[in-house]
Order: sequence, then C-alpha cells, then structure tokens
Amino acid sequence: MTRSFDVHAENDQRALLAIALDVAREASELVLSGWRKKFTVDLKGPVDLVTDFDRASEELARDRLHARTPFTVVGEEGGADLSRASDEAKWYVDPIDGTTNFVHGHPFFCVSVGLLANGQPLLGAIVAPALRYEFTGIAGKFATRNGEPCHVSTATEFSAALLATGFPYDRRISDDNNFDAFVAIKKKCQAVRRCGSAALDLCFVAEGTYDGYWEKKLNAWDITGGAAIVLGAGGRLSTYGGEPFNAMRGDLVATNGKIHDALLRELAEVQSKRTTK
Repeated sequence: MTRSFDVHAENDQRALLAIALDVAREASELVLSGWRKKFTVDLKGPVDLVTDFDRASEELARDRLHARTPFTVVGEEGGADLSRASDEAKWYVDPIDGTTNFVHGHPFFCVSVGLLANGQPLLGAIVAPALRYEFTGIAGKFATRNGEPCHVSTATEFSAALLATGFPYDRRISDDNNFDAFVAIKKKCQAVRRCGSAALDLCFVAEGTYDGYWEKKLNAWDITGGAAIVLGAGGRLSTYGGEPFNAMRGDLVATNGKIHDALLRELAEVQSKRTTK
C-alpha cells in the first residue's frame, strides 16, 4: 500500500518532488540508452512522431509513480489510469518531450514529471539527459538547475528580450499556426528561439536564459512540470488573454514577470489583425 500525502504540507511536497526526480532520472536513463540508435518510429499524425522509447519511458514512469504515490498518472501515450482518479492531485508525464528532436539525434529532449494539485501546477522534475540538465521546482517556493537555485531573468526591456516559442502539429492545415505571431514578435524583441520542447522552454525561462515564452495547442503533460518550475523561480504564467494559467486550455505565456504585459500586448495585436482580415 502506498503512503498518503498532504499536497499542502511542505514536507510532503518535498517528498513528492524527490519521487518525481527519481522517476524522471530513471526514465531519462532509459531514453538516453536509445538516443542515436535504432528504434521503432510511428506516426500519430502527419508530423507527430512516437517511438518505442516514448512508450517504454511512460510505462516505467507510470509503474514507479503508482508504486510510491496514490495519485492518478496521466501520460501522453497511455492517457490516465482512472482507477486512481483524484480531484486533488494528478501526475502528468511526458515520457519524451521533444520526440522529433530525439528521433533526429538532436539533444533537446527531456522527460517531464509534474504534479497538478487542485488544478494548479504544484511541482515538477524535468531531466534532459543528453544536455545533462536536471530541473526541479515547487510553485511559489524554489526552483533548481542541477541542484543549484535558479531564478528568472531581470530583463525589463521587451526590445532586448530573448524569447522562445513553438509551433503546433497541425500547422500544415490550420491558419492558427503561430507563424504570424512569430514574425511580428521577432521584429520587436532581440531574438526568438525554437527549441522543440515546451518543457525545456519553460525551464529556460525559470533559469533566466529566456525572458519569456509563448505557445498554443499544448497539452497538460507538456507543461505541468515546467509551469511549476517557472513559478518556483519567481516567474509569471497566464493564458494569451492574461487569465490565470490553466493546464487544460492549451495556450500559455510564461515570462520573468517584467516583460509579461508587453508580450501579452504583442499577442493581442496579432490576434486583432487576424480577426479583422
């Protein structure tokens, strides 16, 4: 029988974070064992890939989390085990965030384990094995990179900001593909990067490399862990419209807080131009 946890108690939060990091580390070791080697690749959509390492990583994470905690596990490949359904807390696991990078031998991929409690990101552990990065955080309390405290940047000028974004899997067939926002915002900030992993983009906001990040059509397993880490590092999260973060909405803006309103204004301007065409 697994022990019970009070998700509001700091000691239990730290215990759950340690479990999340253990699981992310073990799953990432499995994933790294297949990197740049032969493996099976299938298509979930026109450009959406899945490998046998995605499935094996998720199975491992699900088994370990079920063995040590009482909470439901929701994974990208296998959905949720509703036999453990809980309104209070759920694990969200991305077994390889950045599968396309992984398939092509690119090092920007990771395993993300995040806990959503009462609908809000509570804690996260993200391990990027090829980059040798480990990120952890508890929302509102702390964030770490490789065991050392990390914090969001202090940038205040939007024109000098380094930002990140991503593009949805349906970009070939949908006009809501982020291309217009990318072009418009790239003209007004210092630069925009496209990493290919929402979880790592959020971590790079948390540790101050990126001043901000925006993206649409995301899933809860993409962002729960990273969102908690951003909040632990002193960052700000919202929807495109400035409403409170909602992991089920899919649209996310994450920043150091100081350029947040400016990024929201740019996104609103792009949306206004789109609707008046």
